Amino acid sequence: MTPPTIDKTSSGGAPPSKEAPQAIKAIPVRHYGRYVSAVVVIALLALLVRAFATAEGLRWQAVGDFFFNDQILEGVRNTLVVSVLSMLIGLVLGIVLAVMRMSKNPVTSSVAWGYIWFFRGTPVYVQLLLWFNLALVFPVFNIMPIYKDEMTDVMTPFMAALLGLGLNEAAYMAEICRAGIQSVDEGQTEASQALGMTQGQNMRRIVLPQAMRVIVPPTGNEFINLLKTSSLCSVVMYEELLRKGQNIGNNSSAVVEMLLVATIWYLVITSVFSVGQYYLERRYARGSLRQLPDTPWQRIRKNVFGMGRGTGSGVQGA
Repeated sequence: MTPPTIDKTSSGGAPPSKEAPQAIKAIPVRHYGRYVSAVVVIALLALLVRAFATAEGLRWQAVGDFFFNDQILEGVRNTLVVSVLSMLIGLVLGIVLAVMRMSKNPVTSSVAWGYIWFFRGTPVYVQLLLWFNLALVFPVFNIMPIYKDEMTDVMTPFMAALLGLGLNEAAYMAEICRAGIQSVDEGQTEASQALGMTQGQNMRRIVLPQAMRVIVPPTGNEFINLLKTSSLCSVVMYEELLRKGQNIGNNSSAVVEMLLVATIWYLVITSVFSVGQYYLERRYARGSLRQLPDTPWQRIRKNVFGMGRGTGSGVQGA
């Protein structure tokens, strides 16, 4: 006997129709507090700008007249020269001190520790004065078989500024480099030794390239700080930006105006190097971050055009 067939096309057994799900319409949350805080900040900035713009004792025309003055531009050049050279001295000597500090030789490690202890423990201002007045203790600079001259001729304002900033910076760079070197896994060193590399080759080819990811960010901050610290070199008669501005201000009775000129120039210089530091950090972060941080333009675009939207992660790319 044939079993009864079931009619699957009847209304009771019809399969449900498959419809595509509708797209979710997400409505961003409105952050009204952002708008209120933005209005308050803009209002305070407008009041501050208005206070300076309407100040009776401030001649803004003098700021524009002296901004590209030959003396000011020379001061900017001197500031850049002493800052860059001091940073190079600090970086090279800092790497040497970092290697000495991690050495198993107790003499070299103790010498490096003592150097760092002294220069980090004394103010830069005092160190500059010590170098500048070194002729009071050693009237003659005498390296018997090589060179001999009066200390006043050797220890010029530029030399005092260079030694004061460079040797002090080396103490801080030594700790930064030591932290970067120690961040590299010891297995990298063991692998290089298994390949027959010497300790120097291992440091140059394996350790330092990987340590740069940790060394670069604080080094950039140190250089920005060094640019500002160079203003202390005016105490040793070095003609950097601040001293040039003070000289012009004292002669033209525009003291505050020249200080504003120096301030604006410091902001311009540090801003340019800050942008360079940012992109240098991005370059060395490519191998360690899955997603690179936003560029300055991406941040501006996100903040300006996405005030009411949720913030997402950074966009990898330019």
